[in-house]
Amino acid sequence: MNETHSIQLKVNGKDYHLELLPWTSLLDTLREEIQLTGTKKGCDHGQCGACTVIVDGKRILSCLTLSVMKDGSEITTIEGVADGENLHPIQKAFIECDAFQCGYCTPGQICSAIGMLKEGKAKTREDVQELMSGNLCRCGANKGIIDAIMEVKKGAYHE
Repeated sequence: MNETHSIQLKVNGKDYHLELLPWTSLLDTLREEIQLTGTKKGCDHGQCGACTVIVDGKRILSCLTLSVMKDGSEITTIEGVADGENLHPIQKAFIECDAFQCGYCTPGQICSAIGMLKEGKAKTREDVQELMSGNLCRCGANKGIIDAIMEVKKGAYHE
């Protein structure tokens, strides 16, 4: 029953070969096995979005995803969003638009925003609000978060 499975993940451009129990969540793999603690554990039920990462170009909730399901996948966490010292446009916009207070939800918000923008479905501010509704901010920085995303959509920040 405690048989491990061999999987391979590419996380932030680096290959990892792991032996994991089949019920290990991707969130726990990232935080406990790979030691990337930027991705946060909030509710552990897929309701808050703090654990959002980008897998094969799409945003997902890592707390609801078993690592063995993503064998061979390419994963980007908050630690892999910037290019060295060069911040991603969403990161720049979050700073300029004061889109965080305590910062706990920020990694998930940023990964979700990047994935949402790649989806190409958000045309209006209301679209952005709806498509980001799975990422909660308990501090009330939602206006700044939406402002930041809209600034990037307008082309105000570049890589």
